[in-house]
Amino acid sequence: MPQDHAAPPTTAFDARELIASLPHRPGVYRMRNAGGETLYVGKARDLKKRVANYFQKSGHEPRIAAMVAQVASVETTVTRSEGEALLLENNYIKAYEPRYNILFRDDKSYPYVCISGDAYPQLRFHRGALDRRHRYFGPFPGAGAVRDGIATLQKVFMLRTCENTVFANRSRPCMLHQIQRCTAPCVGLIGEAEYREDVEGATLFLRGKAGEVLVRLQALMEDAAAKLEFERAAGIRDKIGRLQQLQSRQFVESATAGDVDVVAAASERGLFAVNVVMIRGGRHVGDRTFFPRRFDFDADAADVSTFQDIVSAFLEQHYVERPVPPTIVVPGVAEHAALSDVLSLQSGYKVEIVGNPGGERRVWLTMALQNAALAIRQRLAQRATQEDRLAALQQALGLSASVQRIECFDVSHTMGEAAVASCVIFDRLAMQSSEYRRFNVSPDQEGDDYAAMREALSRRCARIVAGEYPAPDLLVIDGGRGQVAVAANVLEEQGMHGVPLIGIAKGPARRAGEEDIVFPERESVLNLPPDHPGLHLLQQIRDEAHRFAIQGHRARRGKARTTSALQEIAGIGPTKRRALLQHFGGVKGVQAASIDDIARVPGISRALAERIFAELH
Repeated sequence: MPQDHAAPPTTAFDARELIASLPHRPGVYRMRNAGGETLYVGKARDLKKRVANYFQKSGHEPRIAAMVAQVASVETTVTRSEGEALLLENNYIKAYEPRYNILFRDDKSYPYVCISGDAYPQLRFHRGALDRRHRYFGPFPGAGAVRDGIATLQKVFMLRTCENTVFANRSRPCMLHQIQRCTAPCVGLIGEAEYREDVEGATLFLRGKAGEVLVRLQALMEDAAAKLEFERAAGIRDKIGRLQQLQSRQFVESATAGDVDVVAAASERGLFAVNVVMIRGGRHVGDRTFFPRRFDFDADAADVSTFQDIVSAFLEQHYVERPVPPTIVVPGVAEHAALSDVLSLQSGYKVEIVGNPGGERRVWLTMALQNAALAIRQRLAQRATQEDRLAALQQALGLSASVQRIECFDVSHTMGEAAVASCVIFDRLAMQSSEYRRFNVSPDQEGDDYAAMREALSRRCARIVAGEYPAPDLLVIDGGRGQVAVAANVLEEQGMHGVPLIGIAKGPARRAGEEDIVFPERESVLNLPPDHPGLHLLQQIRDEAHRFAIQGHRARRGKARTTSALQEIAGIGPTKRRALLQHFGGVKGVQAASIDDIARVPGISRALAERIFAELH
């Protein structure tokens, strides 16, 4: 078990006393400042030697020197192995987000192709936690790659994609069967054994063994023909033709089947980027670029060790406790044996980290380097544009150059129903989607936008005052003078009257580019030219707040309507409602069912089924 140690409690930090107390064992160390803030978390094969390097050596790079100057205490945890230290370090970094650690954040989990564990397995898109009952293939770099893969598998193997509630209650084949994208197992047009053959073929194809699939299909076709099952043989022949046609169109394909990630880093003009090229089943399915969220390196003066630090931080934060391919190509990263052991243990198979690739892997590495450099140039261009927009807005509104963080609020509802307020954040020259927040608001009077705005702002400001969130440099309200007056009143009540406040409202003609910018202390409004960069930034932030509010409102309204819909239908009491929900697996299943399907539920007459269908559509 890990054993915690801390620097002896003294009035001044004594590095010599700390080092003398540390063992020559693997573990994790946490450096804190006088205020108790965690500055840095690191792992070590030998705690005593690693921690001593910080305090007994001179000539540290500026980032390390600045950190060491602030250290007031060091806490250490002894572990049984370097691999265990790596896992613990990763957990601490996620929990504390230390100032001097290189932090990566991926707001979206990777998507997968999933083949369910049902009797007639379903082919579907999946994102999120993995369930052992099903088989997953991936991860893929984006949703588009998964949907392309599913479309391909539908064309060749014709697996079902419908939900179980629909599958269990169909009485005739759907449109997908008619266009030859599904074999219609829902109505028994294919047997379970034959369907399983298609599933196994799809599984092999996803693993990059298309050649083996062709051999199997050829054998099945010949067997069917020998048994005089000519219709079945013709169906298999068509499948072989579709697969061969698909193979002839593929490009960027590996001669060696398998799943490989190729990781490369690049830097330019103060930015670092890490690109991951993904090979799945021997085919290049796309790439994804990551930028460090927090680091204190000089990118223009970066050396080999800097790149090693950044890539090592990425590997640990990206792959630990996540699905991993059997091979990761990472050039120039030393001491990855512990990471390889940890990833192999969590995956259940050997994970190889290759540092000196050759052949086609070197081609993929060149591709990853080019992708990382391109992503940096795109971000630099975007940042330059946003810098110009922010500077123009600061000048137009008479704000100081220190104004960087902008919060924008909007309220969405349908005639007062299911009101949702949104709060979106623009900071560090980009929209910060991970910091967005929604508020389910319930004003006393439905449709009272002012009361809804007051409730949302009051809740947000209270948490800002409590120190949970940083205060904005500028607060923007999507609305006119009334909403701005409400916001000004809330800011004053919460003691935040020093925060600049504006409203952005559509002008008399309600056309984009003619917005009124409303100030709480002025009678007149400000109208910027339609091509003004500052107005473009405001429009971008306002539109994002509007989109985020509508999205939340529709979800809340849909949930409220479907939840209460069955309760409001005459003739449906608790028993019949429970029977419907159990039969279809939930309200969505009832909504997807036909009148005939609903009428099959015990206790539901044809007339009542027609009424239920009408109420839900």
